[in-house]
Amino acid sequence: MAGAQRRFKEKIRATSTLEKVFRAMELIAASRISKARNAALGQDPYTQALIKSIQMVASDAQYTHPLVTERTDTNKVVVFVVTSDRGMAGAYSSSVLREADRFMDQLREEGKEPVLYVAGRRGASYYHFRGVPVAQTWVGHSDKPSDAISHEIATTLLDRFLAPADEGGVAELHVVYTRFISMVTQHVHIRRMLPLQVVDAPAAAASDDAPEVANAAPLYEYEPSAQAVFDALLPMYITSRIRGIMLMAAASELASRQQAMHSATENASELINKYTRLANNARQAEITTEITEIISGADALGKSS
Repeated sequence: MAGAQRRFKEKIRATSTLEKVFRAMELIAASRISKARNAALGQDPYTQALIKSIQMVASDAQYTHPLVTERTDTNKVVVFVVTSDRGMAGAYSSSVLREADRFMDQLREEGKEPVLYVAGRRGASYYHFRGVPVAQTWVGHSDKPSDAISHEIATTLLDRFLAPADEGGVAELHVVYTRFISMVTQHVHIRRMLPLQVVDAPAAAASDDAPEVANAAPLYEYEPSAQAVFDALLPMYITSRIRGIMLMAAASELASRQQAMHSATENASELINKYTRLANNARQAEITTEITEIISGADALGKSS
């Protein structure tokens, strides 16, 4: 019985140490999630302004830009997969990798050749273990992507799309990442980034208390030309979208890690209570055995006398 009690006490000490680690990781993620969420959602006004500008210029430009032109000279397609650098985030990375594998299988069935780019050490390790070739990886920035690394990723992907077919150019660019919805909800999302589809801004419906002319699109003068402005805005838009995707993924990773560590802390607490109860039962059994042995010895001495 003494051995059982000692064993349960050792388990209690080990589980208590893990509980402290899980709790610390939960608090760290919780302290960083607010900033990451604000950064991710703060991209929306800038992106919306870019979209509105592109729509305005597109009405005067001729859409003659490689980023909005469908390519038929190659069947290669870039798939950019965004995962985490560290674990302890529940099913965050595994969900992204599972969806990326499914999507690449779908592309192969359509006769396309996926070209893989990966952000995050978990994704890089996964594909390295499976022997899947990866064109380029970025690690060490998953939960706090900098402007520099986002710009580097966007530039690399843009150069690959704009390159000639005989130099490795691709026909499409798709991104597989986790979109942040709320602290408890994050969804894996597949977005086609290139080629772009420019949609004209719909005219707002006239209201009863506003004149109809208020809904007319304003007239702009472009220098040096509408096409030049259009050509400058499109790369800015792609860079902004890549930056927003990285920030969304970072917020999703921190939210997933906070949830996973919260659950782990609660499970560790339940295990400690369970082991404490078992240790108390073993101690009570040990005491009962000792009392029984004392009474049996006293009875034996009484009968012998």
